[in-house]
Amino acid sequence: MSRDWERLARAIEAARNAMGLTQVALAAAAGVSESSIQNLESGAARKRTPPTLAKVEEALGWAAGTSNTILAGDEAPVRDTSALEEAAAGTLPLRIVQALSDGPLLDTKILDLEDDSGARMIVVVKGKQGATPEQIQRALEAWERTEAQLRSGGDTKQ
Repeated sequence: MSRDWERLARAIEAARNAMGLTQVALAAAAGVSESSIQNLESGAARKRTPPTLAKVEEALGWAAGTSNTILAGDEAPVRDTSALEEAAAGTLPLRIVQALSDGPLLDTKILDLEDDSGARMIVVVKGKQGATPEQIQRALEAWERTEAQLRSGGDTKQ
C-alpha cells in the first residue's frame, strides 16, 4: 500500500496556516525542531513514520493516528475544537476563550500554589498572530524571565 507523503505535507501546512502558526511556532508548540516541521512539509517519501509526527498531530489538535489516515488517502482531519466549544458553552469567560483562540501557543505551565489548599495556577503563553521567529524567540525569553519570578515568589532581585 502506497502512502501519500505529499498529501500529508499539504494537510500539515494547511492546518498550520489555519491556526496562524509559522513553522517555528508549530515546532515550539510540538516540542520538535523547526527542521522536523520543514521535513514533514517537504512531502518527501519515507519508509518509516517519523517519531515526531505524533507530537505534531497533537499540536495541530488532530486525533492520534490522523496522519496515518491522511497517508492512506482518507479525508483530511478537522481540527479538534472541543475545548473551545466547551469554553464557549460557559465553562470559561468569553475573554479567555478569545485569548486562547488568538495567536500561536508558545507554552503552558501548571504551578502548584504554596499553601495547603491544593490550588494550582494555569498559565497559557500565546504569541502574537503572524509573529516572526525573532518575535517568538523574544516572547519565549520574556516568559522564561516571568516564570522565574513566579517561582521565586515575585522577587526580581535574583
